[in-house]
Amino acid sequence: MTQEYAYQDRPRRRGRRALVVLVVLLLVLAGLLAVADRVAAGMAERTIADQVRQEIAKQDAQSSPPEVEVAGFPFLTQVLDGRYERISIGLREVRGPVQGDVVALPTLDIDARNVTASLDTLRSGQGEVVAETVDGTGIISYDSLAALLDREGLQLGERDGRLAVTAPVDILGQRLTVTGAADIEVNEQGEVGLRFNDLTAEGLPNVPLARTLLNNYAQSISIDVPLPELPFQLTVREVRPLPEGLQVAAEAADVPINAVS
Repeated sequence: MTQEYAYQDRPRRRGRRALVVLVVLLLVLAGLLAVADRVAAGMAERTIADQVRQEIAKQDAQSSPPEVEVAGFPFLTQVLDGRYERISIGLREVRGPVQGDVVALPTLDIDARNVTASLDTLRSGQGEVVAETVDGTGIISYDSLAALLDREGLQLGERDGRLAVTAPVDILGQRLTVTGAADIEVNEQGEVGLRFNDLTAEGLPNVPLARTLLNNYAQSISIDVPLPELPFQLTVREVRPLPEGLQVAAEAADVPINAVS
């Protein structure tokens, strides 16, 4: 009886060992596929980053190396389909020329959705990578914005959700500190307008001429802000003051994200 049970037990042990081996092999295969998937995604990210870097340079702009992330898993199934749900591009320390000055954007984050690209394009870097929609969010430093206004001692910042200004102004022989806030407008062409309509100055002489001079100063710093050309055909749709700078939200549609110019 003992020998009979031993013979019956051996096939069961062999079956369990085979099952364990099969599970281990499947886990190893899944791990290899996951690694291959991430390697392929990394290659695509580097290809797109190189193309974005070249196109940024064509605009005579500068930035830190683009940070590219291709979202979605598995990546290889997206490659076979030639369509990618999302590609994120992060640009840091962007500096672009504007009318002889340089405008600094500490951050510019791009979110491209429903992107189409062939396998040959990702492998060779030749061809178009087209996004159905592109949204961009950037920050313009207040120092850069103040330099465009070109008024001695003028400082910009955020106060109570509005763009605030402080500046020294000579009015009727007195050096006064002017404070106030701007209304921000964005027209259909994506141009940003600053309108300083409500400036005050402590100690302002109570005479009409003094108020007229203060209003003239407000008009002189109320300008349409010349922004640097944004990549990916982005058009500004909204501007919002934040403590760290002026936040610009922009969008575009049907954009070749590897052909910025």
